Parts: sequence; structure tokens; C-alpha cells
Amino acid sequence: MLDKRSVHCFSQNGLNLVVDGNSAAVHVVDEEALAVIQTILAKEELKTQRDLREFFDAQGQTEVMAEVLELITEGLLFSPDLAEMPPRPDSVVKALCLNVAHDCNLRCQYCFASTGDFGGERELMTLEVAKQAVDFLIQGSGHRRQLEIDFFGGEPLLNWDVVKETVLYGNAEANKHDKVFRFTITTNGLGLRPEIEEFINEHMYNVVLSIDGRPEVNDRVRQTISRRGSVYDTVVPKYKSLVDSRQGKSYYVRGTFTGYNLDFASDVVHLNDLGFDQISMEPVVADPRESYALHEWDLPRIFQEYEQLADIYLERQKSEQPFEFFHFNVELKKGPCMYKRLSGCGAGYEYLAVSPTGDLYPCHQFVGQEEFLLGTVWTGVLNEELPNTFKDSHVLNKPVCSTCWAKYYCSGGCHKNNLEYAGNFLQPHELSCKMEKKRLECAFYIKASLA
Repeated sequence: MLDKRSVHCFSQNGLNLVVDGNSAAVHVVDEEALAVIQTILAKEELKTQRDLREFFDAQGQTEVMAEVLELITEGLLFSPDLAEMPPRPDSVVKALCLNVAHDCNLRCQYCFASTGDFGGERELMTLEVAKQAVDFLIQGSGHRRQLEIDFFGGEPLLNWDVVKETVLYGNAEANKHDKVFRFTITTNGLGLRPEIEEFINEHMYNVVLSIDGRPEVNDRVRQTISRRGSVYDTVVPKYKSLVDSRQGKSYYVRGTFTGYNLDFASDVVHLNDLGFDQISMEPVVADPRESYALHEWDLPRIFQEYEQLADIYLERQKSEQPFEFFHFNVELKKGPCMYKRLSGCGAGYEYLAVSPTGDLYPCHQFVGQEEFLLGTVWTGVLNEELPNTFKDSHVLNKPVCSTCWAKYYCSGGCHKNNLEYAGNFLQPHELSCKMEKKRLECAFYIKASLA
């Protein structure tokens, strides 16, 4: 049987592209081939390769029809979906998000963490809790050798001594147990100092630097507690210094675009012009009643902006200012394993978050919500059913996702966003879904253009 649900056709800037979501094959086709593929999609009676051969023979089979049939035979077009539902993966923890600070020195309008306190007390993680989190991860990682810890908040630099000592402790324990840690820190940059920069560049595998783009865009939504001075003017020199001294190690500047700056391609360009070449710009996900929220009626402008950004990306690949854009990085040949393609981030069983008091949650966005409390770093996971809820919330169990061409690229979206804005884990947040598919189209367009 031909799986027509997996095939998506689109055109961008003169290129016709056909995506086969099941096989991850992307084809650049001419108008004649596109017309043949669209005919197959439109005619319900064409369900098998035999149907196609008979139909093409009746039409007077052309060379293009023969080429389309060959792609189908090779499993690169209208390819079958999974033959059967895969078993649940094991609960082997490989990554922790340590919320070392439930406090922040910024008051960003769109902060999902309630300006850093996650709806609770403003507090810092002790070194005792952090060390126990390291021990928990090593003990729960089973056969996995590569482990990850992300220092998060709030603002983790408010608890820098604990961050530093945890890294040193983690590396020492990793050597004892034949493990390797990759440490990441996400920071707003206000607390960066030369000695912190030096330590980060020596010990952190990755660093995420928060900034939303142009000065007027950034400072409108990212302000200090006193609301005095420019956050942009404070952090940009610090970020430049850190990135310049990283000597090629991984980093990216991460922004959020809102309803205030639908021209966000200009913010990406601005960050690149500052010298940053690893850039992410995420759409805000917010209560639609908020003034900065994105809405369905914003999508035409947002789609236009992504297309413009794709063309800018291509132009700059040929210039002295090339950059990478997080959402345009799609690996077609060596993508993630099937489990990752099905379920995405692994929240709730591979990836957990730790509160300052040592409580375990499925991810950083669930911290503080007692119905999602899994256990503690001392007891381990006690709520054994909750991880299964996350394991089972994959694209094949999501009615909308199961018939979508993009399901193995987006993995059904963020669990928290789906729950909060669509009502449950198995219903994708529609606005995020539509933007993700547009970003994928732009990513495929870029791949085709570069090829």
C-alpha cells in the first residue's frame, strides 16, 4: 500500500520539493514530476504500485512516470510507515537539568518560570543536593557512558560556587565510574565575570546565551529588577568576550521572538552582525491573552519571515558572515534513532529536572507542579506510572500526528506546551505545529539549494 500521508509537496523560490516523511527522503523535482506525484495524491483509487502501473500504462507511461515508480520501489516515496508499534524504551536516565537557582536578576515578560521562582520560594540549590543529583545520574544511567547535566534556573550564575563545585565533583566521580559528563549552562549573562568565563570555556561542553536581538527588542521584554539600564548593553560585550575565547567550542545565542517583533529575521541578522554564528530564535508560547503572544493571524507574517531568513541564510553561507540557525539544522542521512524520532526529548524517563530541594520532575517546565513529582535524588523515581505516560505520548499515539508527514521530524512537539495549550499530551499545540512545519520546509529548501 502507498502511504500518501507521509508525502508533502511544496514550492519555495522556484524550487519544487517533495518530502517523504517515513523514509526521510527529500526530492527536488521539475513541474512534470510534481504533477505526477500530485495526481497520485489526489486519486483515491491509486493505492498500490500495481494500481500505479496500470494507471500509467493507460495514460501512456512517460520517462517521468517510470522514475517516480522507481523511487516508490526503492522505498523513497510513498514509503510504508512502521510495521508495528515499538516497545516502550527502558527508563535509563542520561541527562539532568539542575535548577540550581529558583531566582533571577531579570524580570522577562514571557518567563515560563514565573520570573525564576517557578511559582514557589526563591531559593538556591545546596552543594549537597547537587552532588546527590550527580550520584543519582551515575547510578541510574545503566549502560550509558555519555551523560549530560544542564545548569539552569532562574539564573544559574546566582549560585555560581555550587555550579563550579558540582562540575569538579561530577568529573571526579565520572572518572571513578567510567562515565563522561557533558556540562551545559544557560545564562542571561548579567553575572558573567572573567573568572567565570574562563571556567565555562574550560569545563562546559556548551553554553546558551540568552538575548532576543536588537537593543529595542531585547530591552522591551528583558529588564532588570530595578528596570534601570540596558540589559543589551550589559550582556553583549560579555557574550562577545566569552564566545571569542571559546576557541570553537559549542555555544549558541538563544532568543525568543514575540508578537512585538514579528520581523525576527532582522534580530537574527543583528546577532550575526555582532559576530555570533550559532543562533536560535524560538517563538514564544504564551497565553493568547498576553500582549506579546503569537496568534493564528500572525502566521502569514511569520511564514514570510522564515522564508526571508532562509534566503538570508543562503546568502551568508557564501559570504564572510556565515551562521547556523538552530531550526534549519535537519540531518537527512544520519538522523536520530527511531525512539528519538517517535518521542523527541525523552522527558520523564531519559531526561529529568531537579529542583533546588532535590525533587525530580519530568523536565524543567514541570518543576513545582506536584502532580508531576517523580521522586527525589535520594529516593529515585517513586512514581513509576508517570514515566510510562511520557513514553506512550509519542507520535504514533497522537491521532493528529500519526497521519502527518512531519511526525518523525518534530516528534509531536513539546509535552508541556501540548498539555497547557491544547489540553493533553496527545493533542499537539496547533500554532507550534504549523510553525514547525514551516521551519522544516525552509530547512529542506536550504538543503536543496546548497546541493
